[in-house]
Amino acid sequence: MIRGLLFDINGTLTDILTNEESNDIYRVLSNFFIYQGIFLPPEEIRSLYFAINKRQRHDSKEEFPEFDIVRLFNEIITRSAGSYTHTLPKKKRKFLAQTAAEIFRAASLFQLRPYPGVKKTLKQLGKKYRLAAVSDGQSAWARAELNAVGLLDFFDLLIVSGDYGYRKPDRRLFKKALKKMNMSADEVIFIGNDLYRDIYGANLMKIKSVFFKSNQGDHDFEKARPDYIINTFEELEEAVQRLDGQSEKKHG
Repeated sequence: MIRGLLFDINGTLTDILTNEESNDIYRVLSNFFIYQGIFLPPEEIRSLYFAINKRQRHDSKEEFPEFDIVRLFNEIITRSAGSYTHTLPKKKRKFLAQTAAEIFRAASLFQLRPYPGVKKTLKQLGKKYRLAAVSDGQSAWARAELNAVGLLDFFDLLIVSGDYGYRKPDRRLFKKALKKMNMSADEVIFIGNDLYRDIYGANLMKIKSVFFKSNQGDHDFEKARPDYIINTFEELEEAVQRLDGQSEKKHG
């Protein structure tokens, strides 16, 4: 019997478009840092961002490494802080890297909206199943973005790869969700838009999966074996009902 549903976020629940190559991001950050006593030209911030991001993942011992955006900006701020920076209120300095991470994301964001039918479908599924999100990304962004599109309250559990240093298809992210939900692999279904990170990851855990063929994600990973494929989110309710029915027959 299926008791819980696990969801990827970006590309599955939200249709999101960001561009980290945009020069405007680094101009905005450069201007923001002026008010913190930090003087870095946009091109230097850009160079530091990509260099530290790459180094974090390169230095990681994980098979599927994830970077940490707050730690990244904390390094930039620490190495560039001036005497004025140290006169700022302690509480402000404590959250400066978090704030910089949020400004970075805000400046890089061009589109954020739920896919058609997401709210209605989650509302219906939430009546019977416990809903959780297991997603690659940064928690500095994920919770706020779910809130912005009116989806946060559907989930009482949010597992984000940036908090752990590794990303899907690493089995540990799925295991953490199962442990916190007090459920076994055969009691949940994973819904995602990426055949490699989402569906193959679920396959490794022997978790039933639904592949949402959205406008994002890897659609060509041959080793992935979804149990059901949908082209619109509105089809998810029927997919879950069918897979849940199969589960009940198996355990009946």
